Amino acid sequence: MKLRKERWLQKIESVKLAKQKQKAEAKRKATPVVGDMQPLMEALPELSDLTAGVRDRKPPKRHVKAKSEPVDFCLMKQAQKHRLLEKEVARFHEVIANPTYKANPLMAISEHLSKRLRQEEEGKPF
Repeated sequence: MKLRKERWLQKIESVKLAKQKQKAEAKRKATPVVGDMQPLMEALPELSDLTAGVRDRKPPKRHVKAKSEPVDFCLMKQAQKHRLLEKEVARFHEVIANPTYKANPLMAISEHLSKRLRQEEEGKPF
């Protein structure tokens, strides 16, 4: 009885192993064949070059890009709003102090607008 039981367990084990082998083989067949690896090997640098290059090279400098301030007044932070308002007040005082504006305000504004429109048509920055 013990021998029969052991043979039966061995048979079950062999069936499990056979299924595992079939599964592994199917998985290997499912993976695509890469083909010729020579171009890839030529394109990649040697490991010794990489390790030697690390010691000789300086670490790359990180360029921090300044974030552009939001254009929408609602999205600005309190400090940004305050700076913008200070700039606009200073610009307003410059315009009021301008002698051409004092002489004829409507003419000065129309000239400024026409210049601005010409700049936009030419594609130049403001």
